[in-house]
Amino acid sequence: MAKDHSLLSEFWLFLKTEKKWWLGPVMGILLLVAAVLVVANGSAVAPFVYTFF
Repeated sequence: MAKDHSLLSEFWLFLKTEKKWWLGPVMGILLLVAAVLVVANGSAVAPFVYTFF
């Protein structure tokens, strides 16, 4: 019977077993950028967010 893991625990297990530690900061930055885009969507900050890209 397989153990039920969450997405975060599966990702952590993958990082530990495959020694791909560089993926942690990359995923963190991608999540941060996604959060900024979601929060800024439809607000007064939206025109300034597009200058970053």
